[in-house]
Amino acid sequence: MVDSFNREEFIAGYLAEAEEHLQSAGKNLLQLEQSLAKGEAQPRMVRELFRSLHTLKGLSAMVDLEPVVAIAHEMETVVRIADQSASSLSASALKLLLSAVKVMGQRVTSFARREPIAKAPEPLLSSLRALVPILSAQTKAALGRLSGPPELLAKLTLSEQEQVVTGLDRGQRALCIVFVPSPEKSSRGLTMTTVRERIAKLSEIVRVLPSSVAKTKEAPGGLTFVLLVLSSAPDAELASAIEVSSESLLSITREAPLLDAEAEEDERTSIDEIGHTHTIRVDAQRLDEALESLSALVVTRFRLGRCLAQLRERGSDVRELAQVLNDQARELRQLRATITRARMVSLSQLLERVPLLVRGMSGSAGRQVSLKIDAGRAALDKGVADRVFPAILHLIRNAIDHGIEPAAERLKANKPATGVVSLTCLERSDNQLELCISDDGRGIDRQRVAEKAKLPVPRDEAALLALITRPGLSTQEVATDRSGRGMGMEIVKRIVVDTLGGALRLQTVPTRGTTFTLRIPLSISILDSFSFLCAAQTFVVPLSAVEEIVDLSVARVLRSPTPNQRGFAVTMLRQHDTDIPLVSLSSLFALAADPPAARLEQSASLEARASAREQDSHSQSAIIVRQGQQRFGFQVDRMLSQQEIVVRPIHDPMVKVPGVSGTTDLGDGRPTLVLDLLSLTGLISGAALGAQS
Repeated sequence: MVDSFNREEFIAGYLAEAEEHLQSAGKNLLQLEQSLAKGEAQPRMVRELFRSLHTLKGLSAMVDLEPVVAIAHEMETVVRIADQSASSLSASALKLLLSAVKVMGQRVTSFARREPIAKAPEPLLSSLRALVPILSAQTKAALGRLSGPPELLAKLTLSEQEQVVTGLDRGQRALCIVFVPSPEKSSRGLTMTTVRERIAKLSEIVRVLPSSVAKTKEAPGGLTFVLLVLSSAPDAELASAIEVSSESLLSITREAPLLDAEAEEDERTSIDEIGHTHTIRVDAQRLDEALESLSALVVTRFRLGRCLAQLRERGSDVRELAQVLNDQARELRQLRATITRARMVSLSQLLERVPLLVRGMSGSAGRQVSLKIDAGRAALDKGVADRVFPAILHLIRNAIDHGIEPAAERLKANKPATGVVSLTCLERSDNQLELCISDDGRGIDRQRVAEKAKLPVPRDEAALLALITRPGLSTQEVATDRSGRGMGMEIVKRIVVDTLGGALRLQTVPTRGTTFTLRIPLSISILDSFSFLCAAQTFVVPLSAVEEIVDLSVARVLRSPTPNQRGFAVTMLRQHDTDIPLVSLSSLFALAADPPAARLEQSASLEARASAREQDSHSQSAIIVRQGQQRFGFQVDRMLSQQEIVVRPIHDPMVKVPGVSGTTDLGDGRPTLVLDLLSLTGLISGAALGAQS
């Protein structure tokens, strides 16, 4: 018999599951910590924490990751006692559990990298074991708070009884709903799973209790389920959801008995965790392969378009073939949208690790920090998410290390002792996302930054941003394990601007705080773009970077071009009652001018070439882009068309130049440069000031 077990695939699945449960455990512990500060009980969160630890322990045992098994087991014991005894986990216990999650995460990371795995720290295990008798001594005698058959109350944990009492205090009603499964109900789609789903939309399910009964016509399986719920919905609405009569719903008070149920603890656990999912895990590499195949189809379509144009020029009737090509283009757009959606990850999911990281950063920095995240429903491509996450962490670390003041300093400045770091998704569109990372700290001291760099004080925030993103610049006197090496902001700029082709902006006010705004594309592989001619070459620019296209034949150019010391000329374009610096891309790139006919013959798109001949051969256009509050114009010889392109990044540092973000193939087999016009605005801003003076 052939052994079909693939260990590598199994390990990949384990790592994905382990990361998910570690994130869930960390998230629940942080929420429990916040609830403890407010004096609130969160029994459901304790149970979710237990499930994550229990699952992680079982998975780790399957891959022989013994250190994680040992730590998860001790944590599981602590959390189970806290759940069964309704004991609140103290601040010190939560801190210890968070440390244990971090240690497990380190072992899982080492396992993923095939590195030696350190044993579980004995002091940590001993500290976790020491919590058990403390929590056991805090057991609350809550059995008398709800009256009912003793055998039933024995089935409820104290925290579940606490949950019912808390719900009654909030004005909710405690109800017992009985569901009897049968083949006839199942044929109508009414099963225990659908019952749980329907009831969960109307109420809070405290417990599902299976009960054995004598087999009858009404209960052919000899099994019933009792759902103990807390709800504010009308009885009729709850009864209608699972097709029972309102009279069958029993209200529970602190004195009323609960329904009888006879089920073992193992049965309860298995019933509680039954559920169906409509999602599957897909290795990111498979999605990358699908995207690569789609990219090849896009390039092939360009080639078909060129062949079609050649046939049309020879006088062939290509109307039917053109229709087929248009249909293919539409289907490719739909396929692109489908693959793009499959690759999208929720921004809130991406940021799940941030609260735990901020907690550690603020503790080591000696700051009191509150983190606020508002990600909404924004999502972005996984490739973009993986790249931008380190930039987000660098900015948050800078906010804590450099922005947020110590508590004593904040109180002296009439500020709350706890600083606030906010991460907000400000703007969403079809192809771009705008993130703001801000703090209410001391702001950036321009004078100090200039002294550290030994350069003049920046005149505005754009110049300040350019200064603080210089490699090696740091305002820290001593490097620490968090900052001080002068690499953080340079890495942020490299990721956001150079790698992703996005934009980075800065706003800072002394004593009031700093805000960094990141505008990033949702995807960087296949983009909508404009193609245009400049001298003898064809270029493309992402559609998302273009604010407006202006026809220069009817536009008003204010001043004659005057070459500056760099060799290119800047004029001023009057547009919408404002003056926009305008520079010729030909002069900026030092491209030799060719006759218009030669330019058209070298155009990558034959369809664009044919339509271009019908226009005035001397018509020129300006591509308008926006950098912060300032707009810039780039003069080109002719706009060609709008199309999807496959962007290939340029990795060779000897080839990369400012203003070029990658290459693409428009079907002729030759590389066409993809321009990043936003990165060129810095080159012309100084010349623009000279043109305005």
